[in-house]
Amino acid sequence: MWKLVVRRIMIMIPQIFVLSILVFLMAKAMPGDALTGLIDPSIDAEAREAMRERLGLNNPWYVQYWDWITNAMQGNFGQSFRYKMDVSELIGQRMVNTFWLSLMTLIFTYLIAIPLGITSGRYNDTWGDRLITGYTYVGFAAPLFIFALLMVFIFGFQLGWFPTSGSVTPGLQPGTFEYVLSKINHLLLPSLSMALITTVSTVQYLRSEIIDTKQKEFIITARAKGASEQRVYNRHILRNSLLPIAAFFGFELTGLIGGTVFIENIFNYPGMGQLFLQSIQMRDFSVVTALVLLFGIASILGALLSDIILSLVDPRIRIK
Repeated sequence: MWKLVVRRIMIMIPQIFVLSILVFLMAKAMPGDALTGLIDPSIDAEAREAMRERLGLNNPWYVQYWDWITNAMQGNFGQSFRYKMDVSELIGQRMVNTFWLSLMTLIFTYLIAIPLGITSGRYNDTWGDRLITGYTYVGFAAPLFIFALLMVFIFGFQLGWFPTSGSVTPGLQPGTFEYVLSKINHLLLPSLSMALITTVSTVQYLRSEIIDTKQKEFIITARAKGASEQRVYNRHILRNSLLPIAAFFGFELTGLIGGTVFIENIFNYPGMGQLFLQSIQMRDFSVVTALVLLFGIASILGALLSDIILSLVDPRIRIK
């Protein structure tokens, strides 16, 4: 087990290194640079050039990359010109909101996906299976941002059941019971909107696994030995079908990254996704590079987590 973890970590190191180079080069290709927005546009050219020289913006790209990555490894991503604060502090504030949104979405995803997938797989080719399959087809076809806008319009504006923006009601004291309830209330609609779309792949995957497992030879053998249908299903079919779903958990985490970018902007939820799009629009060089790097590292870690979970739940298929 530990050999697997060490081996995967050793593979991750060059992946993160290549990722950081690509992120830096793509950021350099953006209009403007780290100086954009920090100075008065009316400043004379000589003063602007002196400032560029002092900040090292005239250095070759590999020198600038080395300065940037060494500072990033120490947690220093520079300063945001829009918010006039350290990027690390800014991202830290937004990361908390994104964490709770992602956690709530994961909870809703598995609460919805596992019962629907089990029902659809066990009773395939019935009316219930057709209804569930129809829901997954609609979920695959519906863009997340369109579905989220409908949820905001119906449950936020028309029915008024949920707040449509922010992460907490203004004026509440942090740490109080009312504050916690407000945070949860602001999380429910965006997390449920994302879960109802992202859950469809898990439902279809679990359904296919159950149907495929029901036709395996060891299932036929178990029935031939006189085992009850309930025992065959619980001890053999369901247990083996849930193994890939457990391994799929890490990739669910990486899938949330793209989802939160849209959801947080639609619901005006102050998280990392909203900060990312706003920073692109404002050409906030330091914030964009830091967020893309963190998102990429999170995706790599999600893949590692999936490999570890898969090797834990089923040692027979450990990755060599």
